[in-house]
Amino acid sequence: MEQDSQTLHCDGISATVVGQGAELVSLRDADGTEFLWQAGPEWRRHSPVLFPIVGRLKGDQLRHRGRTYPMTQHGFARDKRFAWVQRGPGSCTLVLTDDADTRAHYPFAFRLAVTYTLERRQLGVIFDITNTGEELLPASIGAHPAFNWPLLPELAKEAYRLTFASDEPAPVRRLREGLLLQAPQPTPIEGRTLALSERLFDDDAVILDRLASTSVRYAAERGPAIEMSWQGAEEIGIWSKPGGAPFLCLEPWHGMASPVDFDGEFSDKPGVMLIPQGEKRSLSYQIGLEQGRR
Repeated sequence: MEQDSQTLHCDGISATVVGQGAELVSLRDADGTEFLWQAGPEWRRHSPVLFPIVGRLKGDQLRHRGRTYPMTQHGFARDKRFAWVQRGPGSCTLVLTDDADTRAHYPFAFRLAVTYTLERRQLGVIFDITNTGEELLPASIGAHPAFNWPLLPELAKEAYRLTFASDEPAPVRRLREGLLLQAPQPTPIEGRTLALSERLFDDDAVILDRLASTSVRYAAERGPAIEMSWQGAEEIGIWSKPGGAPFLCLEPWHGMASPVDFDGEFSDKPGVMLIPQGEKRSLSYQIGLEQGRR
């Protein structure tokens, strides 16, 4: 049987990807520091791919042309085995296409390609969605990487902050039972800086849907740090498990959970991409690693 994982190497950095869910499961620097959450009991995932939805649909049902289809939170891609179409020392590509099982939940033809490329202390990830069918393809796509929090074990969680490339004054969105509340909430970001604490996630994720920035830095005053940037994302979610867990998720998305009052056609859901026949849409992001002083 074909080996179901690939470890990429460049300049002492390593990244490991598995075929199940096309999921990134390890990201280490030259010192051997693991940046990625290792799927402990608090949350059994590392960096799932969110497709064809991000978040939840009302009643966990997708509606299309008068029919309903069962669709669980964040979609099915994270639980499907992708096919390896390219694998090398510094990059790999995995692909998921529709089949009888996916069409029972999502009645559309598609090709989802996920490419990982490691270079110059940075991991790049590209999601390419192609409409291979004969009708308009409604879809959402999102990343969900979880990073260790703290990155340096002896530091307190409260030593960390997120620093955005630009001021982020717009209100944020919050969730109730996984669905998007109607009213935006005051932002907890002060200027460009979001102070991190466990209490920030008492009400689930913090969602920025009026982004000014295309990058954010996750760091304390010392120790390793992460610089994440993105292209094609309309929102970013910031999440850790309510009640406390040793990870922080930084999630570029195109699409988000259904509003609490939305129960219509999936193609009419706010934030959904509508991809014409034969066309492709992409979302990409990069994770830059900094060793920092200890």
